[in-house]
Amino acid sequence: MSEHEVPAAWLAVIDKQRVFAEPDSQWFTPGFAEIVGPVRELVAAFRPRVTFTRFVAPDAPAGAWRRYYDQWPFALQPPGAPIYQVVEDFAAEPGPTLDATTFSKWRPELSARVGEGGRLLLAGVSTDCCVLSTAVAAADAGVSVQVVADACAGVNDETHAQALAILRLYEPLIEVTTVADVLRSYHPGAVAL
Repeated sequence: MSEHEVPAAWLAVIDKQRVFAEPDSQWFTPGFAEIVGPVRELVAAFRPRVTFTRFVAPDAPAGAWRRYYDQWPFALQPPGAPIYQVVEDFAAEPGPTLDATTFSKWRPELSARVGEGGRLLLAGVSTDCCVLSTAVAAADAGVSVQVVADACAGVNDETHAQALAILRLYEPLIEVTTVADVLRSYHPGAVAL
C-alpha cells in the first residue's frame, strides 16, 4: 500500500435494534431515527464490508450483570425476541450479524473481519455506551478506529456530545469524524446527502 492509499475499512453498525428504536421501550434512544439515513449511506458505501451487531441478554446473567438485569428485567428475553431484532430499515441487509451479551462488540469475529492493519468505522447506538465500549476495546487491540459522529446517537444529545469528547481523548487511536469526511476519504466520488 502506498503512503497515500487509504487502508481497508470495515463498518460496524452497532445495535440498530427495535429495543433502542421504539418510543415505548425503556431503552429508547431519541436520536435513533435521525441517524437511519446517515447509517444507510455508510452501509451502501462499504457493503459488503459491513457487520451489524445486536446487544442480547445472556441466558443467565452472572456477576455484576445480575444487578444490571435486576434494574432492567424487561430485557431478559431470548435473542430471537422482537425487541432484539434489527430494525426494518436494515433487516434485509446481507452480511454477518454479530450478537454479544456485552456492551463492547469488539469480539474475535469482528477482529477477524477487520483484519490486521485494517480500520474499524463505527456507527449506531448508543454513543455513550456500546459505541464507546467497542471503540475503546478495538483501540486497545491496536486497531485504528473512526467513530462517525453524525451516524451515532446517544441516550440524549448531552451524553452523545460527552461520549464524543471522551473518544477524542484517545486520538490518534480513535478519530471522531463525519459521514461526509468518511465518504470523501474512502469513496472520493461519493457525496453525502
